[in-house]
Amino acid sequence: MSQDAMLVWAYDAPWFGGISGAEISADGQELTAITDHGRVIRAEMVRERGVLVGLKVIHSVALRDPTGQVLAKPFTDAEGLAVGKNGQAYVSFEGQHRITTLDISNGVTTPVANAPGAETLSDNAGIEALAIHPDGTLFALPEESGKDFFPLYAYRDGAWVMQTRIPRRGPFLPVGADFDDAGNLYLLERTVTPLGFRSRIRRFDLSKSDLAAETLMQSFPAHYDNLEAISVWRDPAGRTRLTVLSDDNFLAIQQTQVIEFIVAQ
Repeated sequence: MSQDAMLVWAYDAPWFGGISGAEISADGQELTAITDHGRVIRAEMVRERGVLVGLKVIHSVALRDPTGQVLAKPFTDAEGLAVGKNGQAYVSFEGQHRITTLDISNGVTTPVANAPGAETLSDNAGIEALAIHPDGTLFALPEESGKDFFPLYAYRDGAWVMQTRIPRRGPFLPVGADFDDAGNLYLLERTVTPLGFRSRIRRFDLSKSDLAAETLMQSFPAHYDNLEAISVWRDPAGRTRLTVLSDDNFLAIQQTQVIEFIVAQ
């Protein structure tokens, strides 16, 4: 896997930052993102000869409850975002653990179901990763784990079921996930060291029983910022691309980085 682009995204607004979940449109021209402070952002992805060179915000609105009231703490901590082929969006929230649908145009969220395992999740280790399989199934993965695995949940017939167990390797914890059009799961993981953040991307073929992971990227400390969002898409040349964004935690010492990788097939 090779890095194709890396830039710092800045926007002069008090609500900008804290991006924890993102989705790229199928044509690679638009980004939708959600933030820790309860906001959804849409942006045009500016490209030159296919390479990302900038982003332009085209829409932003605060997340709201089903009555249209703006969400207030502690209900604002949006962490995971998934958008289906039909445009239906889902968001997972941490702290007040839940999963909702999202109307991207007006920010209205509507509860779908309790987050799987919500009764045992700690406040700062909820459902960090949401992803929609090509068959339309919604999957969820908590940051919290068992000793040797992370439970991967699937939402079917109005209930969450544990689909499989993602093997845990080393200190990394899940923070984002997405599927490619072949049904492979791409898992973005993170750990914190005294020297800075480290990130890893693993790919899984869920049709295989052993779930042997292919590690596509594992960074040294501080090579990237706090990467938390990942989206998988296919470019006009037919190459699989990963767009990854960092959460700056609304801190001046951190950045909103946008990195794009090309995956070797």
